[in-house]
Amino acid sequence: MGIGMAIGVIAFRKFTEARANIGPDGLNRAVARLADGVYDFADAVRAGMSEREGELRAALGVNEPDADRR
Repeated sequence: MGIGMAIGVIAFRKFTEARANIGPDGLNRAVARLADGVYDFADAVRAGMSEREGELRAALGVNEPDADRR
């Protein structure tokens, strides 16, 4: 009987959570989380690219281009 009650409580909580996620507010939260994840990923990629470029420039002995040459 205790197991049945526990399953019922868990199912009720999941149902309530799913119901809260349906609708405009739930969709807005989901899109915001997705946008934040994409932004964080892009930021990490940019940081890694910059770090790797510095490593390659140091390994090849290439200096940063002068502002006068542009």
